[in-house]
Amino acid sequence: MKRPWYREPFVWLLILFPASAVIAGMITISLAINSNDGLVVDDYYKQGLEINRTLERDKAAARHALQASLNVEQQLIHLNLNAHPDYNLPNQITLRFSHRTRSGFDKEVLLERIGDNRYQGTLPELIVGAFYVQLAADDWRLLKSVRLPMTQELQMRAEE
Repeated sequence: MKRPWYREPFVWLLILFPASAVIAGMITISLAINSNDGLVVDDYYKQGLEINRTLERDKAAARHALQASLNVEQQLIHLNLNAHPDYNLPNQITLRFSHRTRSGFDKEVLLERIGDNRYQGTLPELIVGAFYVQLAADDWRLLKSVRLPMTQELQMRAEE
């Protein structure tokens, strides 16, 4: 007596591979639709043209001999900024947290001057991970890589 087709193990082995490819494809489509994997930079060409401006901002920070220490206490950001005596510190500094791979997690804070060389602002809600921290004002910027949440004071200084 001949067995029905669904009782043959080789039939199921042949069906297994295409069926698993279809299931994996549906999972991939679901992930692509439901996740936001935005570009790190939307306009690569424009960013490439601005590299000279960025390098000038780093050189300006070195000319001003900028040194910063940044720490976080109870959702408040405290910044101490030291510079060459000839440089007048700005009243506001922009602090930007840029996620290394996903621009959707980038956050920006405006730090207000509260003393001679002290600034303060409110810490935005950030995910755990690797970020670039950038301080910027006027014609300069300081940039440093950090892993969040920060467990110790972050030291930043201009380098030529």
